[in-house]
Amino acid sequence: MNDSCSSRRLAKCSLLFLSFLLLLVVGLGVAFRPMRVLAPEMLQMREEIAQYAQTFIGLPYRYGSRSPEKGFDCSGLTSYILSKYDVPLSPSSRMQALQGKRVPLSEVVAGDLLFFGYKGRIHHVALVVENTPGGIVCIHSTRRGVVLENVHASSYWRPRILFARDVLGER
Repeated sequence: MNDSCSSRRLAKCSLLFLSFLLLLVVGLGVAFRPMRVLAPEMLQMREEIAQYAQTFIGLPYRYGSRSPEKGFDCSGLTSYILSKYDVPLSPSSRMQALQGKRVPLSEVVAGDLLFFGYKGRIHHVALVVENTPGGIVCIHSTRRGVVLENVHASSYWRPRILFARDVLGER
C-alpha cells in the first residue's frame, strides 16, 4: 500500500509541477514556437543577408526602382538584396509571392520574405531580419523610404500580413 500511495503522490506532484511550469511560461509571455531546423552555414548566410539589407536603411522609396543609386520600391529592394547572394527573384512582389516555399509565420527566420495585402491580393513585400517573441522585424521600402520595423507592433502592417516564403531554401 505504501508503494501505491507513493506512486499516486509522485504522479500528483509531477502534474502540479508541469501545471506550474505551463502557467509560468504563459504568464511570462513566452510562447513555444517550433522553429525550422537550418544548417549553421545557412543561418550564417541568412544573418549576413539581413545585415547587408540594413545598409540600405534611409534610401528613398522610388516606385519601380531596383537601384541603390535611385532608391527602391519594396520588391526592388528584396530582389536587389537577394541577387547579391545569387538568388534569382522576380522584381514583382506578386511574382515573388509564388517563389520558394511557404513557411508558417511562427517559423520565419532572417532572409525569409513576408507578404502583405488584403483580400488575398499581394501589395507589399519585406525581408525578415529577425523573429522574436516581441514580433517579426523586417526591412522594407515604404513611402518613408527603406526602414527597419517590427511589423507585429505596427497597427498599419500587422493586419495586412498575409504569409511568408523561404526563397533561400537549403542552398
